[in-house]
Amino acid sequence: MYTALDATDMRKSIDGLSILVEDHFGLDLFPESLFAFCNRRRDLVKILYCNDSGFCIWMKGLGEDIFRWPNSEEEVMEVRTLIE
Repeated sequence: MYTALDATDMRKSIDGLSILVEDHFGLDLFPESLFAFCNRRRDLVKILYCNDSGFCIWMKGLGEDIFRWPNSEEEVMEVRTLIE
């Protein structure tokens, strides 16, 4: 999973977010990867997912709370899944 540290324009859809991943972050949209984006207020998150059949976006908004979001690379936690 990759996390965008800066605020992202949440009007972006699959095309806009995939361009951010490839151009801004210099990453390939390889299968089975998640790319997380948060807005400036930190009350809305979008996660872009790509697999062999196409793209998917999940979006989660909070009414009164905010997401705890890293401000720097030092605050980013590595998340791994074990697939057997």
